[in-house]
Amino acid sequence: MKMIRVCIIFLGLSFGQPLWADVFKFIDSRGSVFYTDKPKNEHYQRIIKSVPRPVAPILKELPPSDDDLNPLSLGRLITPNKNNFDRYIDQTAYKHQVDARLVRAVIETESAYNVTAQSPKGAVGLMQLMPDTAKRFGVVDRTNPHQNVDGGTRYLKYLINMFKPNLGLALAAYNAGENAVLRNNNRIPPYPETENYVRQVLALYRQKTAFN
Repeated sequence: MKMIRVCIIFLGLSFGQPLWADVFKFIDSRGSVFYTDKPKNEHYQRIIKSVPRPVAPILKELPPSDDDLNPLSLGRLITPNKNNFDRYIDQTAYKHQVDARLVRAVIETESAYNVTAQSPKGAVGLMQLMPDTAKRFGVVDRTNPHQNVDGGTRYLKYLINMFKPNLGLALAAYNAGENAVLRNNNRIPPYPETENYVRQVLALYRQKTAFN
């Protein structure tokens, strides 16, 4: 089994300021995946264009705990927002009968817990919902983290049921759309982005499963 290492680096964090940045991705020859907001060379590709938004409404809805003030605490290597959503992810995953560890793996891969993330193709939020997908699954405001996670989890459940028992196909469909998987005779579409996406989510999911 080929192991995929995921390294996520966010630089220039400061207390008391909104956090946003474009996110760039690089996969080296060994399959290691690197994320950063400050690419070192032209081999990094921008996968998320972050749009500055006031953080006050989010903080009001999801008040930080004392642990949120410590960027070195466990689980803070991705973003100081991560722990804010843990309870809601657990509740939403339970409601829709999806493994919460899988939902977290998708969120880490899609947005690295950046609530203001926006892709060049127009996907928005923690689970990077496109407008049509959001509408299908009852999401009125894609920038609302609770609605975004609920809609994204519902979509993930729908795909898992469609392509069961092949989780890889469900993840490929989340990335490229279910029609792309169907057009390829229920196989992962031969798109490098989708192939890397499936490998990365599965690697994160297995890692989380192994440590829980």
